[in-house]
Amino acid sequence: MLARSAWFVAYPAPLKLEISRLTHAAAFADLAQRLQGRAPGHTLEREFYGSAQGYAFDFDRIFTRQWLFAGHTCELQKPGDFLTLQVGPYPIVVVRGTDGQARAFHNTCRHRGSRLCPEAHGERVKLVCPYHSWTYDLDGRLLFARDMGPDFDRAAHGLHTAAIAEFAGYIFICLAETPPDIGPMRDLATAYLAPHHLDQAKVAYESVIIEKGDWKLVWENNRECYHCVPNHPELCRTYSSSPGVSGVAGAEDDAEITAHWAACEAAGLKSRFLISDDGQFRFARMPLKDGARSYTMSGKPAVRRPLSDDVPVDLDIGSLLFFHYPGCWNHVLHDHALSFRVLPAGPGLTQVTTKWLVHRDAVEGVDYDIDDMTAVWTATNSQDQRIVEENQLGVSSPVFKPGPYSELHEGGVLQFLDWYSGAVARAGG
Repeated sequence: MLARSAWFVAYPAPLKLEISRLTHAAAFADLAQRLQGRAPGHTLEREFYGSAQGYAFDFDRIFTRQWLFAGHTCELQKPGDFLTLQVGPYPIVVVRGTDGQARAFHNTCRHRGSRLCPEAHGERVKLVCPYHSWTYDLDGRLLFARDMGPDFDRAAHGLHTAAIAEFAGYIFICLAETPPDIGPMRDLATAYLAPHHLDQAKVAYESVIIEKGDWKLVWENNRECYHCVPNHPELCRTYSSSPGVSGVAGAEDDAEITAHWAACEAAGLKSRFLISDDGQFRFARMPLKDGARSYTMSGKPAVRRPLSDDVPVDLDIGSLLFFHYPGCWNHVLHDHALSFRVLPAGPGLTQVTTKWLVHRDAVEGVDYDIDDMTAVWTATNSQDQRIVEENQLGVSSPVFKPGPYSELHEGGVLQFLDWYSGAVARAGG
């Protein structure tokens, strides 16, 4: 039985983006123009953080067009296993079919629109609407609709699909009719992640937080450790606040980091810093502080059973850091892995879902203790929530003007905003 935290989240009423696009056109054009003309080296203007118009703009230009992290392969181990997520106004269900394929559907019945699967996770033999019992196969075909008359065409009422990609233990979905090419990220993710066998893991614990802040503030906070020493005493026991570790530059000039890469790559683990040409994703295997082996208060491994037998047990691999905008960042260690999923939940609201993964045969209470394994990042998530919410209150002030970033410590934030601006421009904004 997986240990799960309370999951229920009360979402605000969905913004009716489809209806309002013409109304928003002038405002969107203004935001796009201001974004491209933003002050170099500075934060965005306050209208981009938490306003209803800014949320609609981001959802249209970013979240309906990019691949989004949905969950892990190991969460759909057998036919009928499903997970759900809410992407703005779009409820999505991802389910494993009887043919072994994972599929993503819009979680809305083709009859009167009720959600088919209201739970966060579960198992179904068929997808049955709880409202009027319309019944769908796991491949999305409508199988049964009672008393609909002789002219009703079941074949025309299958579930609406969303694009899906599954690789290296990860599942991504995309709402776009023509998704961007995920091939380059898939290939590199496989090269870095394959030795860790995350497809053979299990979710040992999950937490869900609604942060009262814009999703970009969540990312900006994540992309620097300028704030770590005064705010994250638990994390700083094992994670370095060095810009070379937390940022996007400087690692190649750090002798400790390059020696770490060399040792890991000699053991067959792809480790050196790599960032995509457009800046959307990055991989890098970084050392932990002072010989620590895991994100625990003691620095000792949290799980006795390693994630993978393909990683030498005596090799200090540190943590593989992997981010993909706009939906996730990840840490993969020797003993366990963490994934963080970021989804907008409304203007000025962001859902952050954290999952701790261990080897599927690891036994709670024998191989790991939940409190020991989760203590550092539970504290860090709570601290980051406070930081983001205070940041949101501050940038919402009418007197706020874009402030300068530290080139030394906040290069990762600038890189994120460069990607964001470029993605908006490529979307035609």
